This record gives sequence, structure tokens and C-alpha cells, in this order.
Amino acid sequence: MKHLAHQTTTPLRPWLRFAMPVTILALAGGLSAQVAGNANSGYKTEEGRKAVAQGLADPARDQSMRPGQLTVEMGLKPGMTVADVGTGVGFMLPYLSKRVGDNGHVIGEDITDDFLGMARQRADNQNLSNVTFVKGTETNPNLPEGQMDEVLVLDAYHHFDYPEKMLAAIHKSLKPDGKLVIVEYYKREKAMPGGRALTHIRLDMPDVIKEVEANHFHLIEEKERIRDVQYMLILERN
Repeated sequence: MKHLAHQTTTPLRPWLRFAMPVTILALAGGLSAQVAGNANSGYKTEEGRKAVAQGLADPARDQSMRPGQLTVEMGLKPGMTVADVGTGVGFMLPYLSKRVGDNGHVIGEDITDDFLGMARQRADNQNLSNVTFVKGTETNPNLPEGQMDEVLVLDAYHHFDYPEKMLAAIHKSLKPDGKLVIVEYYKREKAMPGGRALTHIRLDMPDVIKEVEANHFHLIEEKERIRDVQYMLILERN
């Protein structure tokens, strides 16, 4: 794991250099418009969400994502309070629950009732007594203010239609020494089958870091989790 301060290990691709002025203008303008239309197109209908849920619940994700190891990399400890923003079908909930233990607390958040229902069912099936749920919105995950030790955004940052507002709300939910953990796909041809990441993912890692740091966070760790596919960022509040 690399400890960084305002730097990354990944050189900018030529296409990203051309995209940066747009990103900078968007940051300056406050990102008031929906920006994740492409990524969210498959979530507009119940049928679309069911199709997405099949992939999210695929047992093969356990091997590729190494969710138990992720909780270690996050630095989670027994007794902590952690939120899983964009929990979907609740893939991470059993692992987060085990890591924080009986004295810890896990909050699963999503913006749709059907995803929350699937996540609740998973928690019930596995008797996860330290897991509760909250329904968020496109602009606010509705987490309790100042109570989170960590907030995890796993493969969900590219779905934020209003990243500035979401980051502001997450910032408020964290304790003074709380951490934001973003696990995300690279915006690169190999990151998703068929080159899908080039259209599905809004920003590659360097611009994700710039956007989040522009909203009162500071990067403290960066790591590649799946070669050429997925990375992890850990940020603290400014």
C-alpha cells in the first residue's frame, strides 16, 4: 500500500489530458447537474435493477473482489461504525459486520427500495444483528451526522449524479478522524468487458482524486486492488 499526499502513481492517458479542462470547469461550476446519466441508465426500471442485481450477487465476486481482505485494507476495527453507501444487494454487509463485531455498527444505504429489500434479506438470512439500513437520495445518503468511523463507496462513485452534494453529506457524517474509502473501476479499456468502462465510468483515478479533494477531503492512501481493473482510495477530512 502506498502512502501519498496529493499525488498518484498512474500517468494520465492522452484522452484524459483532453478531458481535464471539462472536469476543471465542472468543478468550478459546482456540478449542479446530473453527471452520471450513462452509468445510471440501467437502473431506471425495476427490470434493469434486477439484471444488475444478478451480477452484484454473483458468487465469483468473492474471489475477484476479496471482500474480507478489503475490510482489512480499510483499517476497520472491532467497535467501529461503518456505512456502505450504495450497498446494492448487500454484498459487503457480511464482511463489514464480521469485521466490526458485535459492538460495532454497519449501515447499509441505497436509494431504491428494491435494492434495500435485497440487502435486508441478505442481512436477515445471515443473522447480521449489527446491520441497519437507511434510504438515501441522489444528493444525500442520509447518514447520521458525525457518527461514522468510515464510509465505504464500493463501485458506486461513478453512479453519483451529484458528487459535490454527496461528498458534502458524507463529510458531515464522518467523525473528525473518520475516513472515506472509495473502491472504483479505472476508466480504461481493460477495466470492464468490451471496453465498457470508457463510457460507463465518468472519471479515471487522477480526476476522481481531484474531484474528491476539491470537496474537503485529503488523499492518504492509494492502492491498485485488481490489476488494470479496480483501485482503492482512502481519504480523510480536511
